[in-house]
Amino acid sequence: MLGGEVEVSPRRNLRTLGILALTTLLSIVILWFSFKNMILLGAWTAAIIAVAGLINFFRSGSAVDSSTALSSPDWSITHAAIQMNNAAIAISDRAGRLVYANDHFTDAFPGLKAPPDLEIDDASRALLDAAVGSAWRDGNADIPAILHDGRTYSVKVARAGMADEYLLWHFAAVEEIDIERSAIEMITGHIGAAMSNSGVMALAVTADGRVCAANAAFVSRANCADQQPILGQLFADFVRMDEKGSMYFKNEGQWGLPIRLLQVPLNDQNAESAALLLAVDEEGAKVDRGLALAHVEQLLSTLPLGLALVDRDGRFLFANEAFARVLGIEAHILPPYPADLVINEDKGAVLESIRRYSRGSMTSGDIAIRLKERPDEVIALSIAAVRGLGEAAVLLGLKDDSEEIILKRQVAQQTKMESIGQLAGGVAHDFNNILTAIIGYCDLMLMRHQPGDGDYDDIQQIKNNSNRAASLTRQLLAFSRQQTLRPQILQLTNVVADVSNLLKRLLGETVHLEVHHGTGVGAVRADPGQLEQVIVNLGVNARDAMPKGGVVHIGTAAVSQREVAAMGRELLPVGDYVQLSVEDSGVGIPKENLSKIFEPFFTTKELGKGTGLGLSTVYGIVKQSGGYIFADSQPGNGTRFDIFLPVYRGDAPAPDSGKRESYIQKEFWGSGRILIVEDEDMVRAVAERALVRQGYDVETASDGEQALKLFADGKRYDLVISDVVMPNLDGPSMAQQLRKNYGDVRLLFISGYAEEQLRETISLDNVAFLAKPFSVQEIAEAVQVALA
Repeated sequence: MLGGEVEVSPRRNLRTLGILALTTLLSIVILWFSFKNMILLGAWTAAIIAVAGLINFFRSGSAVDSSTALSSPDWSITHAAIQMNNAAIAISDRAGRLVYANDHFTDAFPGLKAPPDLEIDDASRALLDAAVGSAWRDGNADIPAILHDGRTYSVKVARAGMADEYLLWHFAAVEEIDIERSAIEMITGHIGAAMSNSGVMALAVTADGRVCAANAAFVSRANCADQQPILGQLFADFVRMDEKGSMYFKNEGQWGLPIRLLQVPLNDQNAESAALLLAVDEEGAKVDRGLALAHVEQLLSTLPLGLALVDRDGRFLFANEAFARVLGIEAHILPPYPADLVINEDKGAVLESIRRYSRGSMTSGDIAIRLKERPDEVIALSIAAVRGLGEAAVLLGLKDDSEEIILKRQVAQQTKMESIGQLAGGVAHDFNNILTAIIGYCDLMLMRHQPGDGDYDDIQQIKNNSNRAASLTRQLLAFSRQQTLRPQILQLTNVVADVSNLLKRLLGETVHLEVHHGTGVGAVRADPGQLEQVIVNLGVNARDAMPKGGVVHIGTAAVSQREVAAMGRELLPVGDYVQLSVEDSGVGIPKENLSKIFEPFFTTKELGKGTGLGLSTVYGIVKQSGGYIFADSQPGNGTRFDIFLPVYRGDAPAPDSGKRESYIQKEFWGSGRILIVEDEDMVRAVAERALVRQGYDVETASDGEQALKLFADGKRYDLVISDVVMPNLDGPSMAQQLRKNYGDVRLLFISGYAEEQLRETISLDNVAFLAKPFSVQEIAEAVQVALA
């Protein structure tokens, strides 16, 4: 009976003692037959009797408790307790059956189904399935959020029961907090009243600055009876700001007290969102030197000039962003002393100047310094003594001319590259004249010898080395942007794909090639052969930077105008580009070499392992194609080259039919009168001998004026072969006069400069072109094509 005592039944005790007696007798028999030891039998019998007595004692003393514990529980009390919780509670067994659910659960999830078999979306059901597995395995699981009927629930599930055969589910609805509504309730409630009693004005404003709530202090200062006239008005309509930056209430006029305003955005992800404004009067603020220093620091932080405050011991107290920007470092990582920023030779001058100005009169001056990061540049450091600002004793000033310095560097670099390009182009032009003569005479000698002759192999070797030299001149012309290009409308991704197989063989087994193409990559106008040369040169350069192997990554991507503007590259105009990037995991390029890598013949490789023309060739091809190239590198972290080619916006090219009209003939014999106009004697001689041997009647002239005189004497020619750049009268000027005076004269220009560049300066139609250096066969073929 619950609440009373229950007596132990005598019959039940007798049954228990009988069982113990029988057990004792059997054990004694077994022990006797096993050991036949009387002492052991006596001890065992005594132990059995003692245990029997203890069992009887505890059974009789706990009869009331046992009967009470074994009585049936009142589940209505448990159900009522669970109902007091606002959460939805459910219990399921290992078979997935619903054992129990409170009313909140059945209201939220009708159908009497156990989790996870609820009427919810697939994503939420998947989360519940995973939680079931975790709970059976680990004992519990949590789900931050599931969705059901437009509401969000957080879920907790735990393994329960004496044999861990149940899962206890807890579903709690997640209520979204309206921060703006909470702020309004706070201002118009007890907290707003407490602020008013403390003299703190509080109001809430929308994102566009309109008042949506205000406490009594602000309403009173705004000279209103209540907050209704204020609601919906712009906060700016109630205040004004003077020329010193102090804020006042408009209705108080010029004698009003200034207020200090604090803005607290209600959305920490968006500073322009609705906000809580707190304002207090600045009347009676105690102005001491520390506060004055704080005001000065705040003022200095807003100025575009590079300014810093230093104490009498030469330690930094404050530096604004402009000061740190001039130094090229972050403001929060300034060294302790200004002298730590300059080279060793200038440390003494900086320390002495700070000491003198900090202890002397209120004067100022400038000293020339050189920074550690830019030892080649001399900049002016302004120093002025200050007083009355607490610990501050000296004001330092640096002009933020970083943009001017960058511009000067860019102009100097561009001028240097242009000068080197002009020099390289001139050298290549003169060298091509020499190579034309060498190759031409080699061809003439080879015609008089047969393979196997003693001199044939030597002559062939001279010609082969001359052709190698000609490839070097082509690289120089590429750098100077004076080589001949054959631009086409193409997809950069196709060029990368075509050259990838060749590049893999060039990289070797220890270097892995990765290629990635972006989406929406547009077409460009460039020479596909030259672009392949660019990719190969950059790939080989990356390979040489990884002697122990590594990864070369080639990628293409479309870059929009907005992305270009975000890059902040001064030399890259805003526009739409196709980006080609080549990145390696090699040793990197030292900072002092990074500005020199595109110069011809500059190389850090061992003697005999590089000409120094690989990157200069890349630079020239990219520039001649209307693009831009940038290099970024950190020693030990690899190097990345980014090339930007303008997206082609013209009409799509006509489909290629695959047919090619070409004039191919193994024999180039011909007839006709030809005039060769060339200022270089050796080139003129070899061209004359080559064409005379082919059957042509050839005359020569050393410049344009001499050629015009021959025409004036009545001579006529089927073809005029002329150099472009000559003294006295150049080739294009001579050609214009010939066409003007003698009709449509056939012209063939020969030059070491690029055909594309020359055609821009030659305003003539039906003009053929032959690049130097050329062989005997090449000039014979060009003449035959021009006469055809």
